[in-house]
Amino acid sequence: MSNQEIYGNNPLQGVKLEQVVEQLVEQYGWELLYAYLQINCFNKNPDIKSTVKFLRKTQWAQDKVENFYLYRLKNLPKPDDVQYELPPRDRVIPSDHKPGEPCELSFSDAKRIQAKKEAKDRARTRKQRSNPSNPWGN
Repeated sequence: MSNQEIYGNNPLQGVKLEQVVEQLVEQYGWELLYAYLQINCFNKNPDIKSTVKFLRKTQWAQDKVENFYLYRLKNLPKPDDVQYELPPRDRVIPSDHKPGEPCELSFSDAKRIQAKKEAKDRARTRKQRSNPSNPWGN
């Protein structure tokens, strides 16, 4: 089986990072992207060229943007745990999963999601600090 057959259903295959950013900005705008992704390149003097440059240098941010592209803009079903561990461009998307209409996003939903993430982070930090095998909380 060729790579084209394996990865052919992945909407990121053959799409440049610049095109991904352009499509996201066109659909959602800089402010909404920042509200959801919390990456400063979408907030401070945003432009396509500087954003792409930052994303190319910062793998975690690129993965976050590409995940957003796949599961919000292309509205694909969330992958299983094994596929989710892979970088977005390396994921095998089943042939019966076809891109849908872009998700409707709002600032209030972004706030709710961020609050949920912050609560999870606080709980994780408390758990680490209370771990007796790690007295320094690192």
